[in-house]
Amino acid sequence: MYVRSALIQKRADMTSDEFRKYWIDVHGPLAKEIIPGLKKYTQNHVVDSSQLGIDFTRGAWQVDGISQLWFDDLQYSNAMPADVNALAEDEARFIGNMKLLILKPNIVIPAASDKPLVKRMSILKRRPDVDPETFQREWMEVHAEHIRNMPGVEGYTQNLVVDRMIERGKSATYEELPVDGIVELWFQDVPSLEAAFSSPEGRRTMEHAQTFIGEITTFLVDPVPIV
Repeated sequence: MYVRSALIQKRADMTSDEFRKYWIDVHGPLAKEIIPGLKKYTQNHVVDSSQLGIDFTRGAWQVDGISQLWFDDLQYSNAMPADVNALAEDEARFIGNMKLLILKPNIVIPAASDKPLVKRMSILKRRPDVDPETFQREWMEVHAEHIRNMPGVEGYTQNLVVDRMIERGKSATYEELPVDGIVELWFQDVPSLEAAFSSPEGRRTMEHAQTFIGEITTFLVDPVPIV
């Protein structure tokens, strides 16, 4: 399974409420109808951009939403809809800027679907002295175990970046789009999130993060399922 994810900024002339309504009510159904091979589609609407629970270097990312579109394989994740012009024209009606990532998800702790949870997504950039292979090993083999030991974590998914696009269908270099991973973390509530990172296990987790991550840019999101 692969995920095509967009880091989205709304048009400057739209309010947050206008952006949310258009993305859910207009663009969501259009994408559902015309994108081939789409298995699942979630819109993550940013509700808080503060660095809750952690004291870590934050990147310059400013986003209003993060989309997640699931496909069975890499071929479908890169496929263009037959009516790609309609999709692009509609995106221009509510999106001011968009960067595209192809992700390979690794579900470490499945998030429960039978109760309300707070979801936090984070954009990761590795340290400049850490190569991609070391980043992947430290994140997926070592850091995952640190997260498992933290109290109050209700779900944790690592999404490793395997391709980047500034424009749809056109790969970008790492220098053009320096993102190595997208984190999804779920907690019962914000106090549980803050308590998890202030615990001894949480402090050890962030000490390890310092050894291979250069920037963590966090957002609380409201996930809205479309498919």
